[in-house]
This record gives sequence, C-alpha cells and structure tokens, in this order.
Amino acid sequence: MTVRSRAATLAITAVLCAGAAPAAVAAPSPSPSPSADLPPGLYGTKDPTYDGVWRQSVAFLAQKIELVTPATQSVDWLVGQQCADGAFASYRDASVPCDDKTVADTNATAAAVQAMVELAVHREVVDKGVAWLKSVQNEDGGWGYNPGSPSDANSTAVVIGALARAGVPLAALTKEGDRTPYTALQSFALPCGGKDGGAFAYQPDKNGKLTANADATAAAVLGSMGKGMAAGTSNAVKAPMCHKGTDPTPEQSAQNGAHYLAGALAASGHLELPPMPGAEETEPQPDFGNTADAVVALAASGHTDKAAGAVAYLEKNAQGWAKEGGPAATAQLVLAAHATGADARDFGGVDLVAQLNATGPAPAATAVPSPTATAQEPKDTRGDDGGLGVWWLVGIGLACGAGIGFLLSGRRKNQQL
Repeated sequence: MTVRSRAATLAITAVLCAGAAPAAVAAPSPSPSPSADLPPGLYGTKDPTYDGVWRQSVAFLAQKIELVTPATQSVDWLVGQQCADGAFASYRDASVPCDDKTVADTNATAAAVQAMVELAVHREVVDKGVAWLKSVQNEDGGWGYNPGSPSDANSTAVVIGALARAGVPLAALTKEGDRTPYTALQSFALPCGGKDGGAFAYQPDKNGKLTANADATAAAVLGSMGKGMAAGTSNAVKAPMCHKGTDPTPEQSAQNGAHYLAGALAASGHLELPPMPGAEETEPQPDFGNTADAVVALAASGHTDKAAGAVAYLEKNAQGWAKEGGPAATAQLVLAAHATGADARDFGGVDLVAQLNATGPAPAATAVPSPTATAQEPKDTRGDDGGLGVWWLVGIGLACGAGIGFLLSGRRKNQQL
C-alpha cells in the first residue's frame, strides 16, 4: 500500500530477506534511529524515516473500518507532522518547523488526508492538505512522489483517493489540454489485447515503454474509480473483462486493471516479488503486501469472488510477515479482510485488529465483533462531464530486516526497473 511512488522492489519480509539499506529518491527529513525513544503516539517500533506518516495513516484507516477509535495521543502525533503549508513529509522532527530542506511527500500527505477524513476529526488538517496537493499537481494532471517529480501511477492514485474522499470534484482539476487526474492515470495503462493488457505501469521507462506493475495496477484500479485505500467492497458483481479501445472511460480502465489482477492471482493465489536488481537468481518470493492490495482492488471493483483464493492464501501464509512488518503490514491485511467479508479478528486464527492496536497507544474505544464488509460512502466528486467520483510506497528502495515488505506499504513499492 500504497506505496505510492516506489522505485525498485520494497522488501521481502523480515523472515525472508537479508538486510539492505533503503535508497531514497530524495533525502528524507532527519529521523532518529529506531529505539524506545521514538515519539509517543507513533505506531510501530521500527525506524520511521521513510514511512512514519504512511504507517500511522494506514493504521488509522484499518482501525476505523473495524470500529476502533485510536487514542487522541496518536491522532495528535499525526496532526503534528503537518507543515504550515499543508504538506506532510514521510517523517520529520515536529519540534523543528518545516523549511526549504523539509522533503514534502505527496503520498504521506494523501494518506494522512484520507485518515483524517475517515476519522472525521481535524477538518483543518484535511483542508490544508487538500490545498497543498492541488497546488503541486503536475501539468499532465497527475502527481509524482515529491512536488515537481514526474507523475507516476501510484502517487496519482493515492492523491485521487484523498481528494475524492475529501469531496473535491476531480474532473474540475483541469490542466492545459483538459488534462485531469484521470487523464494522467490512464496514460500509464497498457492497452487490452496485448501482453499484460489492462495492467498499469508505475511510469514509462526512458524510452517511453510501459511495463506492467502489479503494485501500480492495484493502486490505479482504486484511483480510476475515485476510491480511497479503505475502499471496502463493491455492491455490483461483474465478470472481469478488458475493454478494448483507444479511449476507455476511467471505470473501464479500472475494470481492465481488475482483469489483469484477477489473471495474475488465478494460478497461485498470490503475487511474487520481482527479482532484486543485481541479485543472484533465487526462488520467487511471495509479495504479501501487493497481494493484499490486489484483493482490495478486486473487491472494490466488483470481483470479490476472484479475490477469494488470495484471501485464503494470505490467511494461511501472511501471518509472520504482518507481525514482523508492523502496523502498515497488519493494516493491509485488515483492509483486505474487511473488503472481502473475512473476519479480521480471526484471520487464519490471528486477531489482526488486536495485533494492530498493540502497535500503538491503547485505543480510545473498540467495538466487537468485526463489522461486515462495506463500500465507502460515496462523495460526489464528479465534474460537469460526469467523470467518476469517490474514490495506494516509491522509490524509496529496498527495506528488509524488520519485515518491511512494504515500507511504503505497497504504495511506495515497485517503480519501473
């Protein structure tokens, strides 16, 4: 998850990978080493340099759909990460004001906005975050990981989700040539009929070629429908199909991506991590984070039945990854369980909700039992042209050792190699 904006493959899981230091596309804001001295209220115990705001936000989204109210201390920590201009860095020392050296992060900002919308608190944080995101929209209609960087499918999708959930009419965010966020997102789509038809690329390579990327596809399916990361399930059940044509609607692009994901999951019930650049040839390793994201995308686009095998695989195999990975990994499984009607409080024998709650301060309130899967409440984000409304870490590199098979939660994970 997310994820948005991810360049290379983020991690196998602590249990599977050997240590490798993450390489960021831009220098992060200063951060402490992982220790017991991490700020009160922050979820997780690992170094938050690259994913502090992201993991906190995704944790809140997962808790909210399971009727858990996070502690005020935790919410205050996230609020305190926002800069005066509305942007969030991946993580920063909030005791020091943001300045021109603070690296703003569209993915972290969009995730925080989504979390605040769903928690229905601190609307001023939402409004400031929305204003900043709108101010850094690229001329092609999309967003890159950092302001001014080229647009990518993951970043564009997670920002779409944030703006849609905040009630922004996305079709009205038009750049020269009538380029909207949906226009940018569709520029990363591979046409139906060829190899990997319907999939989305993270970005075109230096020659303009698009290469299918499961992480980008899962994010783009949600973005094309104007949905956020906690999308829930669709009320409509559809047969996956790839719509041929040179000018598909955003809804058709979403269905095309779902068609690709359903096919990718059909054989084994899970996605695999791509080989690490320069690494010796090894046995393929499961990509639990992107598999969970694909489940959410399929459920949100009306294909819960096509996600059933992946849910069963995650229930059986992803427990160690989620526990080692911390709040973002556990939250990804909660979102996948909820979207498909599985019980997040008994997911393969594990109470994911309790596991997630234990990564931060004790919640203010917790409801039991687990609620049933629901779709997000629609918000009218359509423009006059009837574009879709209501609505996921980047090029941060490789992160292993502590089970961060998603350091940027899938949304920052795989960029074009």
